[in-house]
Amino acid sequence: MAKIGPASFKYVLRARFTADSLIDKPDVIGAVFGQTEGLLGEELDLREAQKNGKIGRINVESNSSNGKTSGEITIPTSLDIAETALIGAAIETIDRIGPSKASVTVDKIEDVRVSKREYIMKKAQQLLNDALKVTAVDTTELLQKLYEDVRQKEFVEYGPEKLPAGPEVNDSEEVIVVEGRADVMNMLKHGFTNVIGMNGTNIPKTVLDLSRKKTITLFVDGDRGGEMIISAFSQMGHVDFIAKAPSGMEVEELAKKEINQALRVKVPFEEYDTSSAGKSKEPLPERRSAPVQRQPVEVPAELKEKVPSLINEIIGTRGAFLVNEKFEIMGKIPYKEVEAAILNIENVFMLVLDGSITEEIAKSAEQSEVKYVIGSRVSGNSQAVKLLSYDDVGYRYK
Repeated sequence: MAKIGPASFKYVLRARFTADSLIDKPDVIGAVFGQTEGLLGEELDLREAQKNGKIGRINVESNSSNGKTSGEITIPTSLDIAETALIGAAIETIDRIGPSKASVTVDKIEDVRVSKREYIMKKAQQLLNDALKVTAVDTTELLQKLYEDVRQKEFVEYGPEKLPAGPEVNDSEEVIVVEGRADVMNMLKHGFTNVIGMNGTNIPKTVLDLSRKKTITLFVDGDRGGEMIISAFSQMGHVDFIAKAPSGMEVEELAKKEINQALRVKVPFEEYDTSSAGKSKEPLPERRSAPVQRQPVEVPAELKEKVPSLINEIIGTRGAFLVNEKFEIMGKIPYKEVEAAILNIENVFMLVLDGSITEEIAKSAEQSEVKYVIGSRVSGNSQAVKLLSYDDVGYRYK
């Protein structure tokens, strides 16, 4: 007789029986085979099915009391659910077991795979609990390790000096310049990928070259050293904005909310007071053209109510929200893909950017009939689209 291993079971048919006299297990098994013979055709004949490995060993558990016998019959099968149900119905036609009258009732068809999954979950929980007790795993430590692994993959070495940097320095219009490697790693951890470090107080040529091509935010520690770097950088390269960590703190130790807040209140270089750093009175290098001068913009009250929460959510992601007229987010795209993407998307009512509104973005928004574009600052111009800065909509960092 072919045997069927537990690994190939799909279902177990469970039935109860009662008999009016004392009977043995062979009597029950004989009745199962004998009284179902020919009922379901050759393919589902129990003897043939067992020979072909479609059903496993029939198990009988019985108890005798007061001259009667009762118990349970279990039949494992590798048949499908419908075929197993037919066998169950056939077994219920048994009316005699051995010499006595009897009845058989099928209780259920049990899916073995469900039972195995339940066992696996319980066993996995037990193994995990045991492992945690033995090794005293610190979840915070695991998360920190995960963050470090992710940051290591994003980290690049930029330029001949192999400066620590994020992967978006080349592609981003705006670049955040920080003091060193630890600052870069912390910024990457919190999702800022357009960042580069100077590796000290000397300004590398690579950073000076970038400052002449891109919008530069110099983000320094909240100490005397940070002030000295601002002074040195301003005399050698172009600086657009100054951002500082809170007094006495370093960029490398800031949480994401603190970074966002520092960048939110960054100051245009022309407005930054550098007197405390002993800034030289020599004239600064020639600067790029100033941002577009704009007339005051009238902003609907609904925008001032709805938009600040969207700005707070997008800041730090280097992305852009596509928003419909109901102020629902239709989707999110990378900042660098805004110009091309909105030309292919219909019914965009408003764009909310983590970055400035350039001339190119304004032009694409016009072509796509976008009504509003909100960014950190406005350097583009448009007659058809209202271009708004965070300040225009009354945004304040939360």
